[in-house]
Amino acid sequence: MAQGESTIPLKMLLFYFHAANTVIVTFLPLYLQFRGLDGTEIGLVMAIGPFVSIFSQPFWGYMSDKSQSVKRILMLCLIGVLISSTFFLQMATLPLLLTLGAAYYFFAAPIGALGDSLAQRRADQLRVSFGTIRTWGSIGFATSSIIIGQVLAMTGIQYMVWPYLVLAGAAFLTSTRLVDANVKARPVQIRDMGSLMKKKPFIIFLGLILFITTTHRANDSFIGIHIANLGGSEQLVGFAWFAGVASEALVFATAGKWFQKFHPLLFIIGAGLLFSIRWFLYAILADPALIVGLQFLHGLTYGVFYLTAFSYVTSLIPKFLQATGHLVFVSVAFGVTGIIGSLVGGIIMDNLGGESLYTYMGSTSATGVILLLLYHILPYGKS
Repeated sequence: MAQGESTIPLKMLLFYFHAANTVIVTFLPLYLQFRGLDGTEIGLVMAIGPFVSIFSQPFWGYMSDKSQSVKRILMLCLIGVLISSTFFLQMATLPLLLTLGAAYYFFAAPIGALGDSLAQRRADQLRVSFGTIRTWGSIGFATSSIIIGQVLAMTGIQYMVWPYLVLAGAAFLTSTRLVDANVKARPVQIRDMGSLMKKKPFIIFLGLILFITTTHRANDSFIGIHIANLGGSEQLVGFAWFAGVASEALVFATAGKWFQKFHPLLFIIGAGLLFSIRWFLYAILADPALIVGLQFLHGLTYGVFYLTAFSYVTSLIPKFLQATGHLVFVSVAFGVTGIIGSLVGGIIMDNLGGESLYTYMGSTSATGVILLLLYHILPYGKS
């Protein structure tokens, strides 16, 4: 296969970046707890990333569309990540964690969405399933979660910076071999952002999925602490993420077989319903091993939701605004909700405990499912 047709560098970039991201998503809350931060303070640190991403993701998406190159923006962001993470992941006080965390997330937040945007474009050009490319990110996350969990159980959570730097460095080296998608459209202008914000189906859809993605982001921040509070170890936390993301990888890998069978909104609604059931189960289970066992639901919830929502959003935005639209979607669906999930989740975790947190999450997801059903029935959801 010619270099222009090969998706191997893109698959490897997704593998290494998501493997590095495992260290942050899975173990940063435990690192902060090790440094003596309470649940509310941990929520503040975990919220700084989503807060910064609200601005950084649309900015880098716009820069990508403006330059008509995802590759150059990815390389620039990865350089920023390598420099900022070296300091951020060794800090111990709240002010330094917040300041350096903001710098780190400014560069780190858009990388996953830019990689997915490039994967969607390359998949369309080569007429292959987006899921067969995106699954390599999930494989990287799953592999890293179990290996890094064992490494940190032996060495100590305070050394999490070193595996992160190795994996992020590999992602940067791989990014130099990427092939950009050919964009046959006029360069984006700043006024085009306004036209994107006027697309009512796009805006309404973003508002409705907040009820579901807020609970997903809260779980990202606090599942490790919840398992630890129930008596689980760092290694068990790693197994929990491995089980979840392995099922996600399976969903992405098989997307070509099931994805086109129904309207994307039906898959999104079904995933939202499973989210609600999943959180209610987590609320009543007292054995951390059972929570790990139920992590296979992650693929049927987040995996199905993300793949179908990303595709649905792609159908709502013009081609010359693809990167911008994708990053606006991610910044709202996983940025705004990350702030809410981390801050409110931290307060609930501190004052009422993990069982109450997951009960609230189950109710919130159920509300989102009802609203999405109405959206699908009404004219805006017929796109």
